[in-house]
Amino acid sequence: MTRSTPFLVVLDADSTLIEDEVIELLADVAGSRELVADVTERAMRGELDFAESLRARVATLAGLPASVFAEVGRKIRPTPGVHDLIAGLHANGSRVGVVSGGFHELLDPLGDALGLDHWRANRLEVVDGHLTGGLVGPIIDAAAKATALQEWAAADGVALTQTIAVGDGANDLEMMAVAGLSVAFNAKPRVKEEADIVIDVADLSQLLPVLGLRG
Repeated sequence: MTRSTPFLVVLDADSTLIEDEVIELLADVAGSRELVADVTERAMRGELDFAESLRARVATLAGLPASVFAEVGRKIRPTPGVHDLIAGLHANGSRVGVVSGGFHELLDPLGDALGLDHWRANRLEVVDGHLTGGLVGPIIDAAAKATALQEWAAADGVALTQTIAVGDGANDLEMMAVAGLSVAFNAKPRVKEEADIVIDVADLSQLLPVLGLRG
Protein backbone atom coordinates (compact mmCIF):
# COMPACT_ATOMS: atom_id res chain seq x y z
CA MET A 1 0.00 0.00 0.00
CA THR A 2 1.63 3.25 -1.15
CA ARG A 3 0.74 6.93 -0.91
CA SER A 4 1.82 7.60 -4.51
CA THR A 5 -1.57 6.49 -5.81
CA PRO A 6 -4.99 7.41 -4.40
CA PHE A 7 -6.74 5.44 -1.70
CA LEU A 8 -10.38 4.57 -1.23
CA VAL A 9 -11.35 4.62 2.44
CA VAL A 10 -14.74 3.05 3.25
CA LEU A 11 -16.12 3.60 6.72
CA ASP A 12 -19.00 2.17 8.67
CA ALA A 13 -21.39 4.90 9.85
CA ASP A 14 -22.78 4.20 13.31
CA SER A 15 -20.11 4.38 16.03
CA THR A 16 -17.46 4.97 13.34
CA LEU A 17 -18.23 7.96 11.10
CA ILE A 18 -20.57 9.20 13.82
CA GLU A 19 -20.55 8.67 17.58
CA ASP A 20 -24.18 7.57 17.66
CA GLU A 21 -26.25 4.53 16.71
CA VAL A 22 -28.93 6.22 14.62
CA ILE A 23 -31.51 3.50 15.15
CA GLU A 24 -31.18 4.06 18.90
CA LEU A 25 -31.83 7.79 18.43
CA LEU A 26 -34.95 6.91 16.44
CA ALA A 27 -35.95 4.38 19.08
CA ASP A 28 -35.61 7.09 21.74
CA VAL A 29 -38.45 8.91 20.08
CA ALA A 30 -40.47 5.70 19.68
CA GLY A 31 -39.90 4.68 23.31
CA SER A 32 -38.13 1.45 22.36
CA ARG A 33 -34.48 2.35 22.98
CA GLU A 34 -33.73 -0.25 25.64
CA LEU A 35 -34.94 -3.11 23.45
CA VAL A 36 -33.25 -1.75 20.34
CA ALA A 37 -29.92 -1.08 22.10
CA ASP A 38 -29.78 -4.66 23.38
CA VAL A 39 -30.48 -6.13 19.93
CA THR A 40 -27.95 -3.78 18.30
CA GLU A 41 -25.22 -4.79 20.74
CA ARG A 42 -25.85 -8.49 20.17
CA ALA A 43 -25.89 -8.03 16.37
CA MET A 44 -22.60 -6.09 16.41
CA ARG A 45 -20.99 -8.87 18.45
CA GLY A 46 -22.12 -11.31 15.76
CA GLU A 47 -24.59 -13.16 17.98
CA LEU A 48 -27.62 -12.42 15.78
CA ASP A 49 -28.26 -12.43 12.04
CA PHE A 50 -27.95 -8.79 11.02
CA ALA A 51 -30.89 -8.67 8.60
CA GLU A 52 -33.27 -10.31 11.07
CA SER A 53 -32.11 -8.07 13.90
CA LEU A 54 -32.50 -4.98 11.71
CA ARG A 55 -36.08 -5.86 10.79
CA ALA A 56 -36.91 -6.48 14.45
CA ARG A 57 -35.47 -3.11 15.48
CA VAL A 58 -37.12 -1.20 12.63
CA ALA A 59 -40.50 -2.74 13.47
CA THR A 60 -40.42 -0.83 16.78
CA LEU A 61 -40.39 2.47 14.85
CA ALA A 62 -43.83 1.96 13.29
CA GLY A 63 -46.03 5.03 13.55
CA LEU A 64 -43.29 7.64 13.92
CA PRO A 65 -43.87 10.74 11.75
CA ALA A 66 -41.40 11.34 8.92
CA SER A 67 -40.47 14.60 10.67
CA VAL A 68 -38.44 12.41 13.05
CA PHE A 69 -35.62 12.35 10.48
CA ALA A 70 -34.94 16.07 10.87
CA GLU A 71 -35.34 15.84 14.63
CA VAL A 72 -32.85 12.98 14.94
CA GLY A 73 -30.52 14.44 12.31
CA ARG A 74 -29.87 17.42 14.57
CA LYS A 75 -28.67 15.07 17.32
CA ILE A 76 -26.08 13.19 15.24
CA ARG A 77 -22.49 13.83 16.33
CA PRO A 78 -19.71 13.27 13.77
CA THR A 79 -16.76 11.43 15.31
CA PRO A 80 -13.82 13.70 16.22
CA GLY A 81 -11.28 13.93 13.41
CA VAL A 82 -13.74 13.07 10.63
CA HIS A 83 -13.39 16.46 8.89
CA ASP A 84 -9.59 16.25 9.05
CA LEU A 85 -9.65 12.70 7.69
CA ILE A 86 -11.84 13.60 4.72
CA ALA A 87 -9.85 16.77 3.96
CA GLY A 88 -6.55 14.89 4.19
CA LEU A 89 -7.75 12.14 1.88
CA HIS A 90 -9.17 14.56 -0.67
CA ALA A 91 -5.93 16.57 -0.65
CA ASN A 92 -4.18 13.37 -1.72
CA GLY A 93 -6.69 12.75 -4.51
CA SER A 94 -8.21 9.90 -2.53
CA ARG A 95 -11.87 9.01 -2.13
CA VAL A 96 -14.10 8.42 0.88
CA GLY A 97 -17.20 6.26 1.10
CA VAL A 98 -19.57 5.26 3.88
CA VAL A 99 -21.64 2.10 3.85
CA SER A 100 -24.15 1.77 6.63
CA GLY A 101 -26.55 -0.66 8.20
CA GLY A 102 -28.41 2.53 9.11
CA PHE A 103 -30.63 4.64 6.92
CA HIS A 104 -30.40 6.88 3.84
CA GLU A 105 -32.88 9.27 5.41
CA LEU A 106 -30.22 10.28 7.95
CA LEU A 107 -27.07 9.54 5.94
CA ASP A 108 -28.01 11.57 2.84
CA PRO A 109 -27.83 15.03 4.50
CA LEU A 110 -24.75 13.96 6.47
CA GLY A 111 -22.99 12.74 3.34
CA ASP A 112 -23.65 16.04 1.60
CA ALA A 113 -22.49 18.05 4.60
CA LEU A 114 -19.25 16.08 5.02
CA GLY A 115 -18.42 15.95 1.32
CA LEU A 116 -18.39 12.16 1.05
CA ASP A 117 -17.78 10.70 -2.40
CA HIS A 118 -20.00 7.64 -1.93
CA TRP A 119 -22.55 6.39 0.56
CA ARG A 120 -25.06 3.58 0.76
CA ALA A 121 -27.56 2.55 3.46
CA ASN A 122 -30.95 0.97 4.10
CA ARG A 123 -34.22 2.78 3.40
CA LEU A 124 -37.14 3.05 5.80
CA GLU A 125 -40.64 2.67 4.43
CA VAL A 126 -42.82 5.75 4.83
CA VAL A 127 -46.53 5.77 3.93
CA ASP A 128 -48.79 8.78 4.39
CA GLY A 129 -46.06 10.63 6.28
CA HIS A 130 -45.38 7.91 8.86
CA LEU A 131 -42.91 5.06 9.23
CA THR A 132 -44.54 1.67 8.68
CA GLY A 133 -41.93 -0.28 10.64
CA GLY A 134 -40.70 -1.82 7.39
CA LEU A 135 -37.80 -1.39 4.97
CA VAL A 136 -37.69 -0.71 1.24
CA GLY A 137 -35.16 -2.34 -1.08
CA PRO A 138 -32.23 -4.64 -0.35
CA ILE A 139 -30.78 -4.94 3.14
CA ILE A 140 -27.31 -3.47 3.57
CA ASP A 141 -25.73 -6.31 5.49
CA ALA A 142 -22.15 -7.60 5.71
CA ALA A 143 -22.12 -8.93 2.14
CA ALA A 144 -23.60 -5.70 0.78
CA LYS A 145 -20.90 -3.69 2.54
CA ALA A 146 -18.19 -5.76 0.87
CA THR A 147 -19.91 -5.35 -2.49
CA ALA A 148 -20.11 -1.56 -2.05
CA LEU A 149 -16.37 -1.30 -1.38
CA GLN A 150 -15.57 -3.36 -4.47
CA GLU A 151 -18.00 -1.43 -6.68
CA TRP A 152 -16.70 1.95 -5.55
CA ALA A 153 -13.08 0.89 -6.02
CA ALA A 154 -13.85 -0.20 -9.58
CA ALA A 155 -15.76 3.04 -10.31
CA ASP A 156 -12.91 5.17 -8.92
CA GLY A 157 -10.16 3.19 -10.62
CA VAL A 158 -8.61 2.28 -7.26
CA ALA A 159 -6.95 -1.13 -6.88
CA LEU A 160 -8.32 -3.22 -4.01
CA THR A 161 -4.81 -3.18 -2.53
CA GLN A 162 -5.27 0.59 -2.09
CA THR A 163 -8.61 0.27 -0.26
CA ILE A 164 -9.08 0.65 3.48
CA ALA A 165 -12.13 -0.58 5.39
CA VAL A 166 -12.86 0.96 8.79
CA GLY A 167 -15.48 -0.47 11.14
CA ASP A 168 -16.41 -1.61 14.61
CA GLY A 169 -18.93 -4.46 14.35
CA ALA A 170 -19.34 -7.98 13.03
CA ASN A 171 -21.21 -6.78 9.94
CA ASP A 172 -18.05 -4.89 8.87
CA LEU A 173 -15.88 -8.02 8.72
CA GLU A 174 -16.68 -9.01 5.13
CA MET A 175 -15.72 -5.61 3.71
CA MET A 176 -12.64 -5.64 5.93
CA ALA A 177 -11.69 -9.01 4.46
CA VAL A 178 -11.76 -7.76 0.85
CA ALA A 179 -9.98 -4.45 1.54
CA GLY A 180 -6.25 -3.97 1.21
CA LEU A 181 -6.10 -2.80 4.82
CA SER A 182 -8.64 -3.37 7.59
CA VAL A 183 -8.93 -1.03 10.57
CA ALA A 184 -10.86 -1.78 13.76
CA PHE A 185 -12.05 1.55 15.16
CA ASN A 186 -13.31 1.48 18.78
CA ALA A 187 -14.36 -2.02 17.84
CA LYS A 188 -15.84 -5.16 19.34
CA PRO A 189 -13.28 -7.82 20.42
CA ARG A 190 -13.88 -10.09 17.42
CA VAL A 191 -13.29 -7.21 15.00
CA LYS A 192 -10.06 -6.23 16.75
CA GLU A 193 -8.84 -9.81 16.46
CA GLU A 194 -9.43 -9.96 12.70
CA ALA A 195 -8.32 -6.44 11.72
CA ASP A 196 -4.87 -5.50 10.43
CA ILE A 197 -4.76 -2.37 12.59
CA VAL A 198 -6.61 -1.34 15.76
CA ILE A 199 -7.35 2.30 16.61
CA ASP A 200 -8.76 2.69 20.10
CA VAL A 201 -8.66 6.49 20.20
CA ALA A 202 -11.96 8.13 19.19
CA ASP A 203 -10.29 10.29 16.54
CA LEU A 204 -10.61 9.35 12.87
CA SER A 205 -7.71 11.61 11.87
CA GLN A 206 -5.46 8.94 13.46
CA LEU A 207 -5.90 7.05 10.19
CA LEU A 208 -3.94 9.68 8.22
CA PRO A 209 -0.47 8.83 9.57
CA VAL A 210 -1.22 5.14 9.06
CA LEU A 211 -1.62 5.94 5.37
CA GLY A 212 1.47 8.18 5.28
CA LEU A 213 -0.66 11.29 4.76
CA ARG A 214 0.35 13.05 7.98
CA GLY A 215 3.45 12.89 10.11
